Amino acid sequence: MKLHEYQSKFLFADYGIPIPRGKVATSADEARAIAEELGGIVVIKAQVQVGGRGKAGGVKVARDADEAQHHAERILGMNIKGLTVERVLVDPGADIVQEIYLAITNDRGAGKPLIMTSMEGGMDIEELNRERPEAIIREHIDPIMGLKDFQMTYIASAMGMPRAQWRSFGKVLKGLYNCYRASDAELAEINPLAITGDGELLAVDGKVIIDDNALFRQPALTEQRDSSGEPESERQAREAGITYIKLDGQIGCMVNGAGLAMTTMDMTKLYGDADGIGPANFLDIGGGASPEQVAAALRIILSDSNVKCVLFNIFGGITRCDEVAHGILTAYNEVKPSVPMVIRLQGTNAVEGSKIINEARIPNIAGADTLTEAAKRAVAAVKEQG
Repeated sequence: MKLHEYQSKFLFADYGIPIPRGKVATSADEARAIAEELGGIVVIKAQVQVGGRGKAGGVKVARDADEAQHHAERILGMNIKGLTVERVLVDPGADIVQEIYLAITNDRGAGKPLIMTSMEGGMDIEELNRERPEAIIREHIDPIMGLKDFQMTYIASAMGMPRAQWRSFGKVLKGLYNCYRASDAELAEINPLAITGDGELLAVDGKVIIDDNALFRQPALTEQRDSSGEPESERQAREAGITYIKLDGQIGCMVNGAGLAMTTMDMTKLYGDADGIGPANFLDIGGGASPEQVAAALRIILSDSNVKCVLFNIFGGITRCDEVAHGILTAYNEVKPSVPMVIRLQGTNAVEGSKIINEARIPNIAGADTLTEAAKRAVAAVKEQG
């Protein structure tokens, strides 16, 4: 779950990280009032969960309240990479002398949080990593021992930060790690962390991404979720308790279990790659999916116009194959799909599930005993449709 910039920075402030004391506006009049309250130069920033806001015209500097209102009128309602700007952040202007990149993220390979920081902040970190990886300082944090003082000193020294800022940088880094850990974040990023003209540090921009699997522990953050930037199908899947990620292929996959889902995707790619055919999604209905969830999953798959065939690969364990079969029929009767479907049921009540499907006499359905057979039949079905 992604937080908006203003949500991220307000969260940073809870952990002692200095931020510009701006406010959010949903109208040009509100932006004007905030600018008058702040006084002096302000920055009007579109609040959408995509990068490139500045290049798209979504970030403007205003010298006074009149100009702030003018910029807000132009930015509100703007379309930035398919997202409509519904609110702007009005921040006081900052006297920025140096921009620093600072982030903590998950390093799954090492099984530890990873600090990434550079004195060359304000730019695309991926681009910097490609062109000058040596400019990025990396340091792992032991998840048991936590962030140590000597690490903060090492990082500040290694990145070439002026010694006068070492102490305040250590406080920001410790606050960011506490925020990252307490929020179950996958990423907590400040870009830029500015050194101002008076030598202070200021988190001018921020980004926080929360692990969806930990949201049950984060009710306050969950309430801040803005789903407007999410694909409708993924939003529906989340509400139904289904893990779904849209891809670019033509074979809609419904599978129970993440590992089996990955294998199913690999098999469709293996047999369809030569013809440009592959999986249209990753979808895991989970280990104990109900008929209602199966029906919801099928509706979500069929909402993708690229899908030319649906492949069911269900291994019955906790999930019973007869319940899956009932879910397929429920969804079929509601959606009336015209695309062919390939169904492989194995495990608990597989015989009963196959019997339910066969007795329904649904056209364009083919059974399969193995995943190899199912993948080949799904690829063939897509090829037949051209």
